[in-house]
This record gives sequence, C-alpha cells and structure tokens, in this order.
Amino acid sequence: MKKIAFLIIAFATFSCTQAQKTEFSKQALSETLLTTAGKQISFQNIIKNHKGQTTVIEIWASWCGDCVKAMPKIKELQEKNRNVSFVFLSMDKTVDKWKEGIQKHELKGDHYMANDGMKGVFGQAIDLDWVPRYIIIDETGKLILYRAIETDFAVINETLKSLNY
Repeated sequence: MKKIAFLIIAFATFSCTQAQKTEFSKQALSETLLTTAGKQISFQNIIKNHKGQTTVIEIWASWCGDCVKAMPKIKELQEKNRNVSFVFLSMDKTVDKWKEGIQKHELKGDHYMANDGMKGVFGQAIDLDWVPRYIIIDETGKLILYRAIETDFAVINETLKSLNY
C-alpha cells in the first residue's frame, strides 16, 4: 500500500513539475501576434516591453464562457495590484470579435491577438489547452507561473503576493 501511495505522489509531483515551465520556448518567443493597431509584434518583444514590471498575461477569447465568468476576478486582481502590468492575448477567430470583447468587458491593459487561434502555432508553442489561462512573469522577465486557469485565482494572488505586491 505504501508503494502505491508513493507512486501516486511521485506521479502527481512529476505532472505538476512538467506543467510549470521556467521559460518560454524559442518557438513561442519568435511567434508574432496582432496589435490593436493592426501591426505584427513578436511575443518576445511584448515581453521585453514589460521588462522591469511584474506582468500577468491572460489568454482568453470573447467566445469563451469561462473567460467571461472570470472577468470580475481579473478586474479585482488589477484593483489589488495596481503596480502589475496586464497583457491580454486573444484567441479569437476574427479581429472584430476580439475588439468587441475588449470594449464589452472593459479590459484594461495591453492587447494582442494570435494570428491562428487557440490550436495554431503560438497556442501549441505555449502549451495552450484551455482558456482562460494565466501566466505570471516577474520584473526580470522570468516565468514565475506558467499554467493557471480560472479556478486558480488563489494561486495567482499568492504568487503576486510572494513577489511583494
């Protein structure tokens, strides 16, 4: 029985370790996203633009019910953490729906849209399997939290608190 319990704990630990990365892949960093102004920008440059700040990245889509349900929690997070920057990466299928979602939900932060949706090259490069998804990067650009979903706001809050915010 002890062996079975050990195997279960070891498997769970290994699974969680695999889910949390400490850096983005070269593929993810080189991918480009669409700005609200209609230009392309590399994910690496988006991250560089926020260096020196703790940054929360939310990956979302206007069609996503769980994303919409989590919007009040994001706004609360922003209210509690005014010195944290927020980046929203949309997996919408059309620019119109993306921009309507930003307006409708009054999302404050920097906005970008993946060029090929949730299952495209960028989505695969960041291991995207669910939206909303949250990533936290510290002020040095290091990945602190790689994989959190809408049920993980306690973890997100604790992570930001541990970074002295």
